Amino acid sequence: MNATTGTGRLVKLALRREKTLAPWWILLLCTMALVMVGYIERTMPTPEAMAAYVELINRSAFLRSLGGSFVVPGLGFMASWRSGGFLYVINGLAAVLIVVRHTRADEDSGRAELLRAGRIGRSAALTTALLVAGGVSLAGGVLPALALVATGLDPAGSIAYGAAITAAGWVFAAVAAVSAQLARTARTARAIGLTVLGVAYLLRYAGDATGQYWMKYLSPIGWSHLVVPYWGDHWGMLAVSLTAAVVLSALAYRLAGSRDLGEGLIPERLGHARAPGLRGPISLSWRLNRGLLIKWAAATGGFAAAAGLLTNLLTPGATPPSFALQLVEGFGGKPGATYLDNGLWAITLIFAYVIALYPVLMIQRLRAEETSSRAEALQATPVTRLRWAAGHLVVTGLGTAALSAVTGLLFGAVFSLIAGRPPDILRVLAGAMGTVPAAWLIGAICTFAYGLVPRAAVAISWTTWIATVVLGRIAGPLYGLWGGTPVEPFHYIPNTVAGAPFDPLPATAMLTLSTLLLTGGLLALRRRDFG
Repeated sequence: MNATTGTGRLVKLALRREKTLAPWWILLLCTMALVMVGYIERTMPTPEAMAAYVELINRSAFLRSLGGSFVVPGLGFMASWRSGGFLYVINGLAAVLIVVRHTRADEDSGRAELLRAGRIGRSAALTTALLVAGGVSLAGGVLPALALVATGLDPAGSIAYGAAITAAGWVFAAVAAVSAQLARTARTARAIGLTVLGVAYLLRYAGDATGQYWMKYLSPIGWSHLVVPYWGDHWGMLAVSLTAAVVLSALAYRLAGSRDLGEGLIPERLGHARAPGLRGPISLSWRLNRGLLIKWAAATGGFAAAAGLLTNLLTPGATPPSFALQLVEGFGGKPGATYLDNGLWAITLIFAYVIALYPVLMIQRLRAEETSSRAEALQATPVTRLRWAAGHLVVTGLGTAALSAVTGLLFGAVFSLIAGRPPDILRVLAGAMGTVPAAWLIGAICTFAYGLVPRAAVAISWTTWIATVVLGRIAGPLYGLWGGTPVEPFHYIPNTVAGAPFDPLPATAMLTLSTLLLTGGLLALRRRDFG
């Protein structure tokens, strides 16, 4: 029996486990690629309109950095420029999660040890994870490329674009394979992989925003951008990604052979012998989840500061194209609000939609604590399941508000100080804090699902957040919904940043609905079986 014996059977098992997840990743990639083509055709139907958009982008470092460097007229190039930054990251994210799921997570759950009792080689699980993640990444590049060719775009550019998407997935699959050998738990392995993904995106973003393009050459996301589909088709950059993936995969195999099953190469940090600060469920939840909140605060705060710096490069005196005016008019500011004021609100909303993911992940941690039996062990103490869940919800709610405050303060402060408009700090901060009730409502929906239908809670939580983003004011214009839709909570938040009067009714209604959902979720948790 060699090291890869049993790989074929493990691949079949892994594909069965992925059949409910992988198709959604691939569908998301295809949909975003096609939606962006439709968006470009709809908003820039004439060469003159496209030329105006190109001029607007090329004279603003902030706008250039969103999609990567300069832009040139052309449907294929414009569509790939707008969507590429998302698709490269999404394919990399999917690869990280798949590899960790079939390596370190299986070791944590004991599944890997059970499988190794049969005729399964030492490296079979790692090989399976890389093959499945590589296959999903390949499909995530090939199918969008075929769809774009079917719309009439240049075949060579479409193939280059699909290859760049695939290359990003392969690199981060290899990154996740290495992190799975280093970390002791699946949570840490995911954190390492996602941190590398975030740093790669930040390097690319910073390189394009500052004109220091050498930074893109240090980023796996930047390598995919440097392919420049539909214009340069630089196939040589794909070789860089492929080489990195091969080297990292080889390193992962080497590390896997030097550790015991269930162990990691990074030693586990020993905790304190006593924990005098653990006085109840709230302090316990804070101790368990403070690391996640600190990472979120650092990431969102860093991007908020960068956004505040780059927003000053929007050239407020310039006249934007007509479709750009149509976009900002859907944000609901006061009549006569400037393009820059609505731009500030748009960026504030982007951060709000991202922060709304934080309570989703926190509620999913409740379910993870329950299924791992750690929460059940806690029930042996005077802490009841309601007190345990309520303490977690308090930390989740305060953490969500803290993230909104951090992003609003840093974004407003950096923009205001550089622009010489100190009063803008307060209005941007107030606008950011005004979005908190909407984020709390999303968390309340997730809590209600967790209490009532725990097995489906994760799927319902992700569906709620994705639907909120897709139907919201930021993504809605991609398919003609310029003001978003009234079925998502952020639609009702007044645009106070652009001068709209504050209306307490939407916030009151959302807080009331959140209270009802939280109460229903906790009562359902109390009545159902635990574990």
